[in-house]
Amino acid sequence: MAMTLITTNTSSNAASSSFTSSIDSTYKLFIFKFFDVNPATDAAYFQFQGSTDTGSSYGVTKTTTWLGYQHGEAGDSAQLVYEVEQDLAQATTAQMLSRQTGNESDECCAGTLWLFNPSNTTYVKHFYATTNNSYYTPYFLGGRIGGYFNTTSAIDAMQFTMSTGNMDAVIKMYGVG
Repeated sequence: MAMTLITTNTSSNAASSSFTSSIDSTYKLFIFKFFDVNPATDAAYFQFQGSTDTGSSYGVTKTTTWLGYQHGEAGDSAQLVYEVEQDLAQATTAQMLSRQTGNESDECCAGTLWLFNPSNTTYVKHFYATTNNSYYTPYFLGGRIGGYFNTTSAIDAMQFTMSTGNMDAVIKMYGVG
């Protein structure tokens, strides 16, 4: 199946990037691709939330699992670790997508978030994401995140933010199916 570009949000020193329209029953899969996410505040985390009321409020209950990895530019500190402290269990807080991202001109975050059948009103809404980012010290970091929004209401808006401060970012929303 082909991906159809629905919209592109380009943010410059913005507190958030929100998608409040076009998440509907037209597609059963929505893919968000984010590029060049650069925080204004050093060591901030890139994160997301879902909404069931077209973005009037965010914080849909979710359960998630986080797997992280890192490798130092000098060839040191290679790790693959299940990060239980990053998991959410029936939480309404934002889900972290990246680990700490540096705010220098050569540091950023990139990745993809898949949201499955968000308009379905029978089942929970599953998602997973892959991310890569550069840490404010010379490290490459990455994450694999999986989980679900624990609601049978339609997820009709998504919001991306940093854990602190503003961001520059390009985020594209695609529909599949």
